[in-house]
Amino acid sequence: MSAFDDLLAFQRQTEALSSVAERLAWDQETVMPRGAVEQRAEEMAAMESVLHERRTDPRLGEWLDQAEPEDDEDARVIELIARDYRRASRIPSRLATELARQTSLAQGIWADARAKDAPEDFLPALNDILMLKREEAAALADGGDLYDALLDDYEPGTTQAEIATLFDAMRPRLVALREDVLGAAFQPQPLTGHFPQETQLRLARTCATAFGYDWTRGRMDIAVHPFSSGRWQDSRITTRVVEADPFNCLYSTIHEVGHSSYELGIDSDYAFTPLGRGVSMGAHESQSRIYENQLGRGRAFTGWLYRRMSDAFGGLSVPDADAFYGTVNRVTPGFIRTEADEVQYNLHIMLRFDLERDLIAGRLDVEDLVEAWNARFLRDFGVAVDRPANGVLQDVHWAVGLFGYFPTYALGNVYAGCLHAALRAAVPDLDEALARGEADPAVEWLRENMQRHGGLYPQRDLIERATGADIGEGPLLDYLEEKFSAIYRL
Repeated sequence: MSAFDDLLAFQRQTEALSSVAERLAWDQETVMPRGAVEQRAEEMAAMESVLHERRTDPRLGEWLDQAEPEDDEDARVIELIARDYRRASRIPSRLATELARQTSLAQGIWADARAKDAPEDFLPALNDILMLKREEAAALADGGDLYDALLDDYEPGTTQAEIATLFDAMRPRLVALREDVLGAAFQPQPLTGHFPQETQLRLARTCATAFGYDWTRGRMDIAVHPFSSGRWQDSRITTRVVEADPFNCLYSTIHEVGHSSYELGIDSDYAFTPLGRGVSMGAHESQSRIYENQLGRGRAFTGWLYRRMSDAFGGLSVPDADAFYGTVNRVTPGFIRTEADEVQYNLHIMLRFDLERDLIAGRLDVEDLVEAWNARFLRDFGVAVDRPANGVLQDVHWAVGLFGYFPTYALGNVYAGCLHAALRAAVPDLDEALARGEADPAVEWLRENMQRHGGLYPQRDLIERATGADIGEGPLLDYLEEKFSAIYRL
């Protein structure tokens, strides 16, 4: 066997073990008994210890030095393994293991604190994680910027300075649009009523099927914070149910189907290699957001959904499909990021981006986080946070150590704006299919032009290859202004 063959064989086992660890995390958030938190923390720590040992195995360095690629795919595989090897080698095994243990424990602490509206129960655990993440960032940064070192895990090659510049360009148009919309004379009516859980879940499965979700390689469960998990032949989705708000369940489901479809759409030849997963979290989020918003909240698909919901719930409080389209897309100053309308969603991300940068840099202490969050939310949204579960406790990300992850949500929206413009140009009759509840033309275009490539290309190259244009915030902001100006009759 060649050095490249040895490298691939070793990596295949590492990828398989990583998938097992991911399944343990899925189990913890869905069906694990609540009393098993400490045991699961030890299991996750043990798995991370094994994985870290493999990712830093000296033989990897030898094989990487000797491996000779035969084509561009081989070269990209070597590049990605080398990148992971360099990063893992900078992190002590003790730190990697302790992070896995503490984030597993903190996840349960966060869920309980959120349910009880008790941030004081969670903040000590968060402080422990923050100290570990600062240590990890220092090891990875090698004298460079700490936050950039963490961000690089989720959006390789991107810096906080680039994101800050992007956000500065986006904010004025988003704020102006929000002010125009909230001040408009016409306001779509809300959906009212009681929507039983089982009916919502049946409709959620119908929506997932409409977006091409492969039930032979997936399943749907309920979680506190919806997410997707898995790859290759097993990618699962979760959703949540609020019986007064069916959109929470339906659009969380469509969102997670976008994530899961990305993983299931990757070329099967890439399974158990670094090419067999989404190339970045921004790229991943572009799929979930375009499924949920540009497609799922568009006039064509909401017309189909109106008929399905009317049948399922015995009528709705809104009179027709046109009114329902406005209802689905109502802009309201809500607290919850995952429920935010398209106009305000990125403003939620900007808040989190600034706060977590301050936490990592030491400009903000965990004990002052609740006050800082509430003050920033009031400034940005003009509404006072009413309780911690609607404020600092609403997201699981910091509990599980995902510092640097939040800005990829906004990057995903920007990427989705670019992809949507290209998709509309390539499939001019798309709305005819969506009006029948058939998202196949969009799903097939995204799979062919983006999803199937997995990690073959860096994320910006991937988006620009798919769209034939440079990446920028313009397509997203133009789409938002056109859509919401029409809905609100501006």
